Amino acid sequence: MNSKLLERVCNAPGVAGFEGPAQDVVTEVLQECCDDVQRDRLGNVIAIKKATTPPANVERPIRVMLAAHSDEIGMMVKHINDKGFIHFIQMGGLNAQVIESQRVIIHGKKPVRGVVVPKTQGKDEKPATLDDLLIDTGLSKKELSKRIDVGDIATFEDDASLLNGKMWVGRNFDDRIGTYTLLETMRNLGDTCVDVYAVSSVQEEVGLRGARPAAFGVAPDIGIAIDGSMARGAYVEDHKNLCEPGKGTGIYMVDNLTIGHPGLVRYLFDLCKKHKIPYQRNIGGGTDAQAMQQSRAGVIATTVGAPVRYMHSTVQLCHADDMDSTVTMLVKFMEAAHEFMASL
Repeated sequence: MNSKLLERVCNAPGVAGFEGPAQDVVTEVLQECCDDVQRDRLGNVIAIKKATTPPANVERPIRVMLAAHSDEIGMMVKHINDKGFIHFIQMGGLNAQVIESQRVIIHGKKPVRGVVVPKTQGKDEKPATLDDLLIDTGLSKKELSKRIDVGDIATFEDDASLLNGKMWVGRNFDDRIGTYTLLETMRNLGDTCVDVYAVSSVQEEVGLRGARPAAFGVAPDIGIAIDGSMARGAYVEDHKNLCEPGKGTGIYMVDNLTIGHPGLVRYLFDLCKKHKIPYQRNIGGGTDAQAMQQSRAGVIATTVGAPVRYMHSTVQLCHADDMDSTVTMLVKFMEAAHEFMASL
């Protein structure tokens, strides 16, 4: 795996709606390996690697769209009270119990470090809600107001790093692992008979808002979202999450928003068996696959991705071998996508 690229992708801030720094990294990498790279009005990065061996006597090559969302969960400054404490709103799905006692960075005129203040709980006190929580920077309101404004974005202060062995930890592996595998797929892609579109989408965490217009513009024949597969963790029963870290990429059969195209899912299973790529069957949450599947007159779609433990926390875990398996599978599929379409 490319650890330097993984760290660059994961350490760039990019809260939903404010993905610019992360998308700058994506754009730079894709410009080195694609034929054209554009950024649309919403902030999606859309790159194309044209077919090197396009089929004869066809109007255009088959289009495959790979989509990984660049946005991460975070916060927006809502109010600074007279004591200098910051009230915030969530940008994406946050859990109050998960973010208490976490360090954050507020991206204002200058970056300001702070902490999410833990709310002391007595025996009979209800758990804190997001509305109960405050950020403390240690600065007075006067000093703080010189550096940040209402509307500024905050991310958690947790860079990606190697935890132990081949297990990585980071604050935003949902879905920067997907972004990383998208970039590595395009960097390693050889000759194809199809046009491959790499889309680094925005605002997935607040309702798949970027992938919808991106898919409408690309008009793909096949759409594959790259997102985290639901992995078993410390408190998860085996029947709830199907994937184990280190045992291969996850292939979604169904999720909360999409039923994966049965023919595509079977083809990916067979492809992995043929090339001895470790894979696992997955049932997951909603992804950009829905936005692609329901675009225009309908698109053949599903989701794939390395298993990620503890999504929407600041300590998400992912195994390096699963990232590599995901890249290998996607490269092999791009090389054979025309054969898949011919088999339908």
